[in-house]
Amino acid sequence: MRRSYVLNSIVAVAVLMFASAIASAQVGQLRGSVKMVGADSKEAPVTNAVIDVWRTDISGEYHTKTDKKGEWIFAGLPYTGVYVVSVSAPGASPASKAGVKAGREIPVDLVLVAGDGKKFTKEEAASGAGGGAPTSNGGGGDAVDKAKQAELAKKNEEIMATNKKIDNANQVIGDAFKAGNAALLAKNYDEAIKQYDVGLAADPEHPGVPSLLTNKSSALRSRAVDKFNAAIQDKDEAARNAGLEVAKADFKAAAEAANQAVELLKKQPAATDAAEQKQQTTNKYFALLTRAEAMRFFVTKVDPTKADEGITAYQEYMAVETDAAKKQRAQLDMAQMLLDSGAADKSIVEFKKILDAQPDNIDALYGMGVSEISVGYAANDKAKLQEGVNYLQQFVDKAPDTHRYKSEAKATLTELKNTESVVPEKGNKPGTRKRP
Repeated sequence: MRRSYVLNSIVAVAVLMFASAIASAQVGQLRGSVKMVGADSKEAPVTNAVIDVWRTDISGEYHTKTDKKGEWIFAGLPYTGVYVVSVSAPGASPASKAGVKAGREIPVDLVLVAGDGKKFTKEEAASGAGGGAPTSNGGGGDAVDKAKQAELAKKNEEIMATNKKIDNANQVIGDAFKAGNAALLAKNYDEAIKQYDVGLAADPEHPGVPSLLTNKSSALRSRAVDKFNAAIQDKDEAARNAGLEVAKADFKAAAEAANQAVELLKKQPAATDAAEQKQQTTNKYFALLTRAEAMRFFVTKVDPTKADEGITAYQEYMAVETDAAKKQRAQLDMAQMLLDSGAADKSIVEFKKILDAQPDNIDALYGMGVSEISVGYAANDKAKLQEGVNYLQQFVDKAPDTHRYKSEAKATLTELKNTESVVPEKGNKPGTRKRP
């Protein structure tokens, strides 16, 4: 009853994923606050301060005002854009901050000092005329203002350093995506995994990390399939066993990467922008799909005790799958995963769900038959063996001769007839037979 066969690897899923992987960081938030230094040298929030944001790499501008807390926010700004933020308010000198990026969760906090209420133009703001540090108030010799200038200048230097680090990480991650995806399409899995690891090392907290992990899982799974197939065909036992262990390590790593991607996506705050919401949904879909596939191999080839985690992975994927045919395929794959991992009692439950909806599903008939027979043998239960034989006979009757398991099913029926004296019952559908 045990089957040994060459595994098939599906790279198309990973290919479809690339667009979402690269787009996972297309938009992000830009936020900040505005305070003003009063006569008492204390800072207080500024309500209705004018916020002008200009994009400096290409044309684009955005405008808003601060709320009662002196805070402001833009949701869904292009992630790759470079911006200058200018702040102005009545009775204050303007301030600005250049080289700003969206989606980094680094607020643009500016402090104003008393002034004439002037607004910067885009050119003035970008030139660093404001810089985010207040100018001297009045005579220019006030020690408090100088201290504040020094403090804000230090803060701006830190922000600039952080922004530079982010820019470098973005470049590295972007290049890693491009190189990794090209290698994966070319089935150069070693290179793909190497490139994805470069991206992951650049910034573990980058919003593109879940998609990097999702693609890495696909590459690991595909490499594991190749290694597994090569190993089972090796005639040298020692080499075969060594090859299988290497494949198992990749199957395990693929499952770990996919699980990590899903968990990170679950922790991401819900997007408010419609385009960003759509992108989050897409990223989650591909991560859940990839995890289900990774867990199927991990459970059946590495650790059968993780069958329940495999069930969860499939159930969460099927919950977001809108294509009926793909959902049915996933239901069948989950049931087969349970059977292949030795959990025949659980596979019976899942195959029955499929047959309740599709009584003529030949793959489910075969799986149900094998599951019932496996349980029957284990429990020495003739009734279970009979149920399994009945299902297998239905499969043989309905399956085309080209079906890969038809000859095996016939052989099993003959074996059970000769060794257990169990033969298919005529005119009696499986599941309806009255047991003694």
